[in-house]
Amino acid sequence: MQIAIASDHAGFELKEKLKKAFEYVDWLDLGTHSADSVDYPAFGFAMGKAITDGRVQKGVVICGSGIGISIAVNRFPAARAALCTNATMARLSRQHNDANVLALGSRIIGIEVARECVSAFLDTPFDGARHQRRIDMLSAVAPAQT
Repeated sequence: MQIAIASDHAGFELKEKLKKAFEYVDWLDLGTHSADSVDYPAFGFAMGKAITDGRVQKGVVICGSGIGISIAVNRFPAARAALCTNATMARLSRQHNDANVLALGSRIIGIEVARECVSAFLDTPFDGARHQRRIDMLSAVAPAQT
């Protein structure tokens, strides 16, 4: 299975290290391709589009905090990006939330924690069952405000 990966300039170095650490993964690199300053929304949008178009089933995005790029990805209804700072969060994001994009903050976590997060994210299946109802709710139109 091909996995997309994207980052802004702040996440570029961590993105490259993760690609090397997980050489067995068929990475679709959506950019950026240098540490030159860029805008994180463009790369979050590229990930959201790749998920929406079905080019990939899963992805990893990285910016300085992980917050901005995860917000950009989650603008796409098909995407469920989870910002994780440890392997337990990454595992639970898959088990309970069927997250299809892992968001990481390069200024928040180091390479070892990032590796643990990616490993847990890639290796953990969705539990389904009672959690599927909630995933279906996330995919529905937002309820009217009362």
